Amino acid sequence: MVEVEVLQLLVSPTHRLAGRPSDGPAAGPSDERVPLVEVRRGLGIVGDRYYARPAHRNAAVTLMAAEKLPVEIDGSADLRHTRRNVLLRGVDIDACVGATIALDCGTGPVVFAVNRPARPCAWMDVTIGPGAQRALRGGGGVRCTPLSDGVIRLGPATFRVVAGPGDTA
Repeated sequence: MVEVEVLQLLVSPTHRLAGRPSDGPAAGPSDERVPLVEVRRGLGIVGDRYYARPAHRNAAVTLMAAEKLPVEIDGSADLRHTRRNVLLRGVDIDACVGATIALDCGTGPVVFAVNRPARPCAWMDVTIGPGAQRALRGGGGVRCTPLSDGVIRLGPATFRVVAGPGDTA
């Protein structure tokens, strides 16, 4: 078990990074960051654009390590720019592809299957700055399926790998 910190949470009701990056992001709320999120097993984050969408069930929640944000490009880079859902400090989440993990903010663990990397796209060069897409390669976060219901809130949390890649837990 590792002590981590949940730094930011983002619930985005609309898909704002669609079309050509040169056209800029679509209009939406100025800040979609929230103090807590409700996670539903197999469905995602309540209120998010990918919630209960069959095509996104294996990528309904995206976690990212704060240590991977390209702050050398833009010191204010955060979840609003990357469009990830959960920003964690203290764990190399990108190394967890294929694992089952648990994140507990004090109200019980929320369990996720870490399915695949969240590969950065050309939008990162627009929302963060030139070179961000390249800087985020191998560190753009992970796309997950929630395996349990629960709440994730800002602040201290514990992180645990429940089963490693290839384990039959």
